[in-house]
Amino acid sequence: MTMWMVRAGRGGENMDEFLQKSVVALGWPHVGKLESPNKADLVARLAYSYPDEKEGTHGNWAGTLLRFAYELATGDSVITYDRERRRYLVGTIMSGYEWQPQFVEDKPNVRHVKWTHQVARDVLSTGARNSLGAIQTLFKLSEDVAAELHRLQVPLDAPLPEAPARVSPPSAPAEDEEGDEVSSEAELRAEMLEKADAFVEDAISRLNWEQLQDLVAGILRAMGYRTTVSPKGADRGVDIFASPDGLGLQDPRIFVEVKHRPGSIMGSKELRAFLGGRKPGDKCLYVSTGGFSKDAHYEADRASVPVTLLTLASLRKLLIDHYDALDGETRALVPLKRFYWPAI
Repeated sequence: MTMWMVRAGRGGENMDEFLQKSVVALGWPHVGKLESPNKADLVARLAYSYPDEKEGTHGNWAGTLLRFAYELATGDSVITYDRERRRYLVGTIMSGYEWQPQFVEDKPNVRHVKWTHQVARDVLSTGARNSLGAIQTLFKLSEDVAAELHRLQVPLDAPLPEAPARVSPPSAPAEDEEGDEVSSEAELRAEMLEKADAFVEDAISRLNWEQLQDLVAGILRAMGYRTTVSPKGADRGVDIFASPDGLGLQDPRIFVEVKHRPGSIMGSKELRAFLGGRKPGDKCLYVSTGGFSKDAHYEADRASVPVTLLTLASLRKLLIDHYDALDGETRALVPLKRFYWPAI
């Protein structure tokens, strides 16, 4: 079976458009429509349109565009990663290459897709997750990883399983017959960082709800606040309270809600329930490892009290930024090791 990964932009920024418009799409809009599989001509057009990039980068970009236009085939399987909900969408390519300016923002090279299934990242083997962490915009999956995804997929309207990731030997890396492999030290560094971020998010996702609550409280303490965590089993609408003095006599008074439901986004209804009863001067933090709906973001923007929505990715960033200041108990929840890379 042939299965391709097509990333939905940096950090999955075009994920909603891919799903709603039933497509996968690539960028480089200034190059224009691809008229032939002439790589030398395309490299020249890329060099003219993006003169600040290195020659090797133009070659890699050209290979990616030509593969998208001429090697992907109708009927092939395709996946893309929804980072906020920690799932891979699985679909079937339904059309040939099309040039559709304005269809997906800054991504006019389009293939229509029928999205039918999803796979939770947390149920994949370590080897599959490592293979899928490659930073290329487009690549072909190995047969082993493709088979694993097909075996573990569930329909789009089915709940995602919450099983922890299994430990297994690394599987084969993504195939890359056209020479589009990571070809420079800078790109290799970026891939290592991308994979490291993903595996840190995996470790956070494997925590149970009480551990995640303790992690959030520990990060707030590392940021200089004193915290009070609600007793286990309590349901008071506020999981953590934080303030400079720990008593709420000094501002800011921060009220925190923690929802640990990977694959389940929080909507405006849940956010309104959390914000109910908050007073002027209060600050609110809503943590959701399953992400937030567009309505929830809109509700946060128009709320009468300041509220910050924290996803798994932003929680991971806070953890890394303040890791050195964490207490021992909090570090033990997500043990990390520093590694060094030559300066570029």
